[in-house]
Amino acid sequence: MIDMHVHLYPPEINADPAGWAARAGEPHWATLSTRRRKSGQPVQGFPSVEELLRAMDEAGVERSVLLGWYWERAENCRLQNRFYADCVYAHPDRISAFASVSPSAGEDAVLHELDWAREHGLCGVGELSPHSIGWACEDPILAAVLARAGDWGWPVNLHVTEPVSRDYPGKVETPLADFAQLAAAHPHTPLILAHWGGRLPLLLGGAAGADTAAYVEDGGAAVDFALPQNLYFDTAASPLIYGPDIWQKFVARVGAERVLFGSDYPLNLYPALSAEPDIARFAAELRERSGLTAEEICVISTDNARRLLGRL
Repeated sequence: MIDMHVHLYPPEINADPAGWAARAGEPHWATLSTRRRKSGQPVQGFPSVEELLRAMDEAGVERSVLLGWYWERAENCRLQNRFYADCVYAHPDRISAFASVSPSAGEDAVLHELDWAREHGLCGVGELSPHSIGWACEDPILAAVLARAGDWGWPVNLHVTEPVSRDYPGKVETPLADFAQLAAAHPHTPLILAHWGGRLPLLLGGAAGADTAAYVEDGGAAVDFALPQNLYFDTAASPLIYGPDIWQKFVARVGAERVLFGSDYPLNLYPALSAEPDIARFAAELRERSGLTAEEICVISTDNARRLLGRL
């Protein structure tokens, strides 16, 4: 099993997340990552690499792909990328990692950072969220990043917010049509839309139904949509947003070949059942409660990741 959506942070962030965010100029990250639920329970943990490895062992996860963050400042991208390079170097059999980039550095610096990341063992880009940091989807720097990733065969992970959902602190709207346009503009770049891509294929490309009607009523654009060949979808944070029926519903629409298992660890996916993040419980949902066939489960949990990340 390969977990395609994991976040870790350097020790200096783990030691004082809110204080670090204030000093580093990352208020949006702090809003999302350091908040507590009404019960007082933290939304997520801040584990070490060793704690991640233990959680992987308990869940039967062979490899985790560490995703960066949509940092507002380029120096924080560099901090994260260097930490991830150390993780990959220390645990090449268990850990892979994607690079963070921010347009605040300018195009030359962004591409230089990608070159550095490639030279030091990273193998993709993201998680990016252009909408969260005011990075226009038509920005030439973003186009350059996606083109460079396509030249290398690197996947790019993009954050997508479920459009028909409750408000929560830090929620940012991410219009689904923007991702369809990015996929069309960069057909040679594999794009992984996080969080089931906000159900993009069901809302833009499915038969009109209650979900589609709710999306349009909420202001979403009803557009013609044929699923581009370079779009994939990860399952990060699924239990916080959707019931177990999402697995069958989504696979029926796009096929198992477009879905990647991703936990969003160390986000706590089952706050009513546990005070700690738990990859094993989510892995069990896929294996035991998704309603998918053994072949589909294998494709989602392992085969697609191996294909996208070739050398794994």
